[in-house]
Amino acid sequence: MKISVQSVNFNISNDLVDYIEKKVNNLEKFHDHIIGAEVYLKVQSTSEKENKLVDVKMNLPGVDIVAKKQSKTFEEAASLAIDSVKRQLVKRKEKLRA
Repeated sequence: MKISVQSVNFNISNDLVDYIEKKVNNLEKFHDHIIGAEVYLKVQSTSEKENKLVDVKMNLPGVDIVAKKQSKTFEEAASLAIDSVKRQLVKRKEKLRA
């Protein structure tokens, strides 16, 4: 699976890239036909503390699964978004079996 991690308006650390890649690679357990994943990290310029935005897009044959989450840290937002994608993958696989 090809994983693309991109940051908008800031430089991303290697630790954060490794964390995201590890979490996304674990999604292969839930669906067999994942082509790739795109993860976008953004910092919104607001006065709120929860200004870290993570956008996860999973490429499957015929459809894309997308989740966007916002939190105080990129790790927390990525974890929430990947959990949401995991639920969508499980739901999609259940539909295909039925």
